[in-house]
Amino acid sequence: MIQEDKAKYSDILEDSITYLENHGFENIKADIDGYETPKSYAKAGSDISITPDVVAIKDGRKYYFDISLKSEKPKLLKSKWLFLNTLSNLKSSRFRLITAHGHYKFTQDMLEAINLTNKQLIKI
Repeated sequence: MIQEDKAKYSDILEDSITYLENHGFENIKADIDGYETPKSYAKAGSDISITPDVVAIKDGRKYYFDISLKSEKPKLLKSKWLFLNTLSNLKSSRFRLITAHGHYKFTQDMLEAINLTNKQLIKI
């Protein structure tokens, strides 16, 4: 999710963290109180910075998670997903999307638009 939506959807972020903890993920970093903030990446030549919603480790492999919710700025969300997907490929990590009921169709349409249809969604 983009920065403007973080406060609005903090409950979904907390549910996502609980889901990941229950599924064996460790060393969870999230952009929420009580957790260490994941590393941010700044876009060269602009004031935009990209921070994954959740970063966790399972079986020695790093996973980047982004929460997919309907947004007023789909272009910014698409560029964030493309960046995180590329970053995870470069670092031999995994990139996953977490979505909630009512946001599935939006997420599927966005993934088709940026040709990331091979991504499996985690539905909470």
